[in-house]
Amino acid sequence: MKGYDFVIVGGGSAGCALANRLSADPSTTVLVLEAGRSDFRIDPFIHMPAALPYPIGNRLYDWKYESEPEPFMNGRRVYHARGKVLGGSSSINGMIFQRGNPLDYERWAGDKGMEQWDYAHCLPYFKRMETCLAGADAWRGGSGPLVLERGPATNPLFGAFFEAVQQAGHRLTDDVNGYRQEGFAPFDRNVHRGRRLSAARAYLHPVIKRPNLTVHTLSQVTGLRMRGNRAVGVDYLRGGRFARSVAAGEVILCGGAINSPQLLQLAGIGNAQELQALGITSVVDLPGVGENLQDHLEVYIQHASKQPVSIAPWLKHRHKPRIGAEWLFLRRGVGASNHFEAGGFIRSNDSVAYPNLMFHFLPIAIRYDGSRPASEHGYQVHIGPMYSDVRGTLKIKSADPFEHPALRFNYLSTENDRREWIEMIRAARTILEQPAFAPFSAGEISPGPLVETDEEILDWVARDAETALHPSCTAKMGTDDMSVVDPATMRVHGVEGLRVVDASVMPYVTNGNIYAPVMMIAEKAADLIAGNEPLPALDVPFYRHGEGMPPYPPGDPRNTITTGGTS
Repeated sequence: MKGYDFVIVGGGSAGCALANRLSADPSTTVLVLEAGRSDFRIDPFIHMPAALPYPIGNRLYDWKYESEPEPFMNGRRVYHARGKVLGGSSSINGMIFQRGNPLDYERWAGDKGMEQWDYAHCLPYFKRMETCLAGADAWRGGSGPLVLERGPATNPLFGAFFEAVQQAGHRLTDDVNGYRQEGFAPFDRNVHRGRRLSAARAYLHPVIKRPNLTVHTLSQVTGLRMRGNRAVGVDYLRGGRFARSVAAGEVILCGGAINSPQLLQLAGIGNAQELQALGITSVVDLPGVGENLQDHLEVYIQHASKQPVSIAPWLKHRHKPRIGAEWLFLRRGVGASNHFEAGGFIRSNDSVAYPNLMFHFLPIAIRYDGSRPASEHGYQVHIGPMYSDVRGTLKIKSADPFEHPALRFNYLSTENDRREWIEMIRAARTILEQPAFAPFSAGEISPGPLVETDEEILDWVARDAETALHPSCTAKMGTDDMSVVDPATMRVHGVEGLRVVDASVMPYVTNGNIYAPVMMIAEKAADLIAGNEPLPALDVPFYRHGEGMPPYPPGDPRNTITTGGTS
């Protein structure tokens, strides 16, 4: 068998970043194995930002997972799209770039062994990976591979939204990824010059011709090759037909929160009793593999618009040739935006230490599958709690690597989760009912006036909610009995030559979309794996509600000016 120093399983978000950083050493050989196909440059479904609904549910781009019947959602199976293409989910996601709240990482660091994952130690890696076109400063980077454009948010509906949140008692903020996350602002997006900037485009394609880097697509890893408790390579199927094996100095799993724990369990690394019941020999008894599953659930509150200002007419078939031509030749127009250009974060009540509710505003009423309500013009806000105390599980059903594992998220299963959903819906409705929307609103069309009481709200959420596509935490970092990955090395506990770097290693899901935290983890992990000196910690201030912190960065003259809203 041909051997490589590193075999990276999964050419998704984290895998692309690691391939770039580890192959920067010309003496190190790196192989990337991606189960999906290439992200061809001519594929508009990947590269046109507005085309984001098309890959979801399409077997050419999507693993097409489903949850088990969710017991607190009337037995519904919740569809879970995950990218099965070079770039992974960064090639099919909504292109929203959110780091999470700095206190997310303080929470991570509060767990035993996680001290080096606090905000001060993570911030240098956030800065290293990005070029923030809005401007580099103490919080934002200016020379990284991920070029971030801020949403223009020029549609008049965005103006009404920003005015309405202030009328409802909330502040605007300069940057949800900077000093203060709490508040509302235009969002950073992985869109550059009218094209999706996936992890593959940002990290992999610029270095893909390095002689020490090999990338194989259509190569699904079917198992880890173990010698005792050491991983020495992988078996994979090339093109769906040809069995291959490759030796590895180290194997790095970057398959995400579903594929990585699945491969661990198939290799006998997980709950020994459960694996033996499936006829799988236990190699290392790690009961935390597949546990601690977390996600964000979301709903859309939709209003009809009595003014013709939404982007709905552009979705008519007769306009699509023009949209395609404008995007293809000029990289502008409706096709050049993901249209999630603004939103924000608030606290659901005064006892919450930092924001736990997220808003994404969209100047059209539409669902991810492309379906629209009867109203010609409309707008909506995507909403959901960020810190649910719900925990789920991921368990393989058999030793067949092609059978999807059983995913049970247990959405709405706790009293706290249900309470936050009620607070979330009421907070969103308060914003959408402010005078700023009076010139536009023709009434709420989803969920509508028949959903009002707490019980009606929870019943609607159970019927209508979708995943925000943020599965995570199934092989968490830490040193306790339920941890899977060593936070100092990214090695799987009890196994030599095997590491995990992706969303599965998060101990707690972050406050917002998880792409940015995954890329930060990959950047930091690259230094840990390569043995590089870690970037020095950056001790910069960040907003903490109730601790006397000013609404703007210390020294900003606006802190002495009385502004509307509440802090």
